[in-house]
Amino acid sequence: MTETQHGTRGEARPAAPRPSPAPGAGGTARARRRSSTRIGPKLGRFSLFALPGLLAYVVFVLIPIGMTGYYSFTNRNPFNPPTKWVGLRNYGDLLGDQEFRQALVNTVIITVIVAVFANVGGLLIAMLLDRPTRLYVALRAIFFTPVVLSAVVISVIWQAVLTDDGLLNSLLRGIGVDDPPGWLSDPDLALYSIAWIITWQMLGFCVVVYLAGLQGVPRELQEAASIDGAGRFARFRNVTWPMLAPALTINTVMLLITGFKAYDQIQVITNGGPGAGTTSTMAFQVVQTAFNGNHIGYSSAMAAVMLALVATVSVVTLRLLQRREVTQ
Repeated sequence: MTETQHGTRGEARPAAPRPSPAPGAGGTARARRRSSTRIGPKLGRFSLFALPGLLAYVVFVLIPIGMTGYYSFTNRNPFNPPTKWVGLRNYGDLLGDQEFRQALVNTVIITVIVAVFANVGGLLIAMLLDRPTRLYVALRAIFFTPVVLSAVVISVIWQAVLTDDGLLNSLLRGIGVDDPPGWLSDPDLALYSIAWIITWQMLGFCVVVYLAGLQGVPRELQEAASIDGAGRFARFRNVTWPMLAPALTINTVMLLITGFKAYDQIQVITNGGPGAGTTSTMAFQVVQTAFNGNHIGYSSAMAAVMLALVATVSVVTLRLLQRREVTQ
């Protein structure tokens, strides 16, 4: 009995079986290794293609913005060195600058007119052109043509139309108007003429965006509303208009940015006049202060205020309009 017990104790016990890997664990690890090996070359190729655009963005956008922010705290003048740090003095001077305040008011007026009238006009024209025939397709291209033209070209054309001896006043005199308005020479009308020119150029952009939105409205919703007895206006208010919320967001933000950065039309047509700054905008004031007055530091402060204002208005407008967008 004792020998049997000793012999049993002396024998080596078999090793405990190792736990088998969970089903799919090895396959998951191998899949991860394969995916990582696939992502590496793709990421390298993507970086290679993205590098030129990223480099251009850094050189031509980020670095100038940084330099503008730095110069806005200095008295930078290339013809009157040395450059000294002045802190917030440039921003304080802006508060008492009557010309800058007038330019700010003019910019807001232009922006509001462009945002409202281009949106309303673009929607109305888009609803008229929402037809599948070739004629309406051709009309869409015609309405979009001003968008692809340079603002300088548009300005030269409208200057020939709106001058005192231009085409419009010649037509008015031909129908018996003895003293037609001075669309560009009258200080009370020049700013609104500039706003009309910008609105006219951006009208085609709004038409195209609204057309895309109209073609994305499901016909089933229109037919269901019609079966329920909804008239044309009721269908537009309850079906079409809510579905156009993304198009409204895009158009409004783009029009706000276009209005705030208006410069070419003022430079070509009125040069800030007639009179003292009656059509001057913030962008025009920045360029005039920097390149005509050589006050780089002061103009950089103007540009920084303009950038902050445009960014704030655009972001707030974008957030507000996105709340009413319909998710399909």
